[in-house]
Amino acid sequence: MDEFGQAGKSSSDRRTFLKNGMVAGAATVGASLLTSPSSVFAEQDEKGGHLNRGDAALLRFAAAAEILETDFWVQYNELGGIPNTSEVPGGSGNSAYTAALAMLDSDMAQYIHDNTDDEFTHQNFLNAYLEFKGAEPVNL
Repeated sequence: MDEFGQAGKSSSDRRTFLKNGMVAGAATVGASLLTSPSSVFAEQDEKGGHLNRGDAALLRFAAAAEILETDFWVQYNELGGIPNTSEVPGGSGNSAYTAALAMLDSDMAQYIHDNTDDEFTHQNFLNAYLEFKGAEPVNL
């Protein structure tokens, strides 16, 4: 019994430590954003404001994540979204799956469609911003 009590205590201490660290970290980041602009949006030179290597790498990582997320939502849309619209390709739907989704929420197909469209917007924006700043876009 003592072993379990000690394990619970240490994980509780760990949670408290992480929670306090997150709060302190967020406060530090928030304070630095108030005193100076984020380096992602700060122009580095007068000829178009190229990103520094670290900022470009972070944005490429985010763009890669958005591309993967878009692919997941496209597959989900193919299964249960609105069939073939001009906004989102695919969406042939699976009648048994869409019927089950509609029992949960009649707007689910529209929700899937809209999220898929949003994910395309996210990936396109990040890649366009990278190109605008003279950095290499992501192409998976």
